Amino acid sequence: MTVSVRVIPCLDVADGRVVKGVNFLNLRDAGDPVELAQKYYEQGADELTFLDVTATTEGRATTYDMVRRTAEQVFIPLTVGGGVRSDEDVARLLGVGADKVGVNSAAIARPELIGEIADRFGAQVLVLSLDVKRSERMPSGFVVTTHGGKQESELDALAWASEVVERGAGELLVNSMDADGTLAGFDLELIERVRELSSVPVIASGGAGAVEHFAPAVHAGADAVLAASVFHDGTMTIEEVKRGLAAAGVSVRLAEGA
Repeated sequence: MTVSVRVIPCLDVADGRVVKGVNFLNLRDAGDPVELAQKYYEQGADELTFLDVTATTEGRATTYDMVRRTAEQVFIPLTVGGGVRSDEDVARLLGVGADKVGVNSAAIARPELIGEIADRFGAQVLVLSLDVKRSERMPSGFVVTTHGGKQESELDALAWASEVVERGAGELLVNSMDADGTLAGFDLELIERVRELSSVPVIASGGAGAVEHFAPAVHAGADAVLAASVFHDGTMTIEEVKRGLAAAGVSVRLAEGA
């Protein structure tokens, strides 16, 4: 049986509102997260990803309430990332309705966290996010970045991807910081390179600007495709992306009658 490719809208959330920007700069209000989640659910989204871009202690209660309200109305998997630093953070998010959690900086700071989450909740709960830039100083040509791509770590991106899978990550969310915001298409080489080494699903992120950009990402090895601003701006709908994928020979879950 062919597994359908997932189309995932990403909602960056700050202080209880969805925001738009590039690399978390010049943020503009894009609406209520629960209302947008409902809209994308009705359009046929396969999953939703929430990223708390401020991830402050003050905003955390807001995030829990947002996840709870969304889970009551939207019946597809919810991934929540931003500020997840312990397995107790994961427990609280799952308790209010999240299905998966996204972890990035905390895993870089303390890689043991990956195994702690996977052992307690199962690998399927953990989405490991990698914000990746091209870098000649790394053996693979790619480096892991932090702080919205502004700071380069000392981690080779492909070596880190391989390590986190070994430690128990259930999915890899691979975001090209070079492509992000360009609307010129996904970094296909990066997707191919990660796919070669990953035994878990790969989510492609960064660069989507047109319906025809999504199928090449899948053909490069992505199991799911993620985008944000093109959906928030109304440049395209979930259904339009899925129709484009289907026309390119990609298996997707289309709404009844679509």
